[in-house]
Amino acid sequence: MSSRRDDGHDTVREFRDAVNMNPGELDRWLATDDSKAAGWRRGRAESVGHESGRRIIDLLRKRTNQFTDRDFAHMRKVVGYVRRHMAQRPSGDVRNTRWRYSLMNWGHDPLKEPLPPPGGPSRKALQRRQAARSERNQRRS
Repeated sequence: MSSRRDDGHDTVREFRDAVNMNPGELDRWLATDDSKAAGWRRGRAESVGHESGRRIIDLLRKRTNQFTDRDFAHMRKVVGYVRRHMAQRPSGDVRNTRWRYSLMNWGHDPLKEPLPPPGGPSRKALQRRQAARSERNQRRS
């Protein structure tokens, strides 16, 4: 059985893997007309994803020891959303699609590095492994 602290650590790791936009990128994106037009509105002027994007910026700027239970809940919601929508990737060029724009509102640009599998190594761990492989291959050459 894992402790609450371990659960929080896993949640933060998965959140940081799912959100591949930094606060500045996400803030600039949320200011665009394409961002404001994407997503489900739930009868309101601002879409759910756009509202989530503003909250994600706040979470990215917080220190890990400042997270609340509500923050962890939102992080899990973000991870779930990103994973579900990545599984629904449309065929063809997705650069200018509402699918991509919606994901970007949730902090994930699908044109950037891929999302690691759930429960697997983090994106940073995968990058470190790739760098080590490249270094070994260069030494062999």
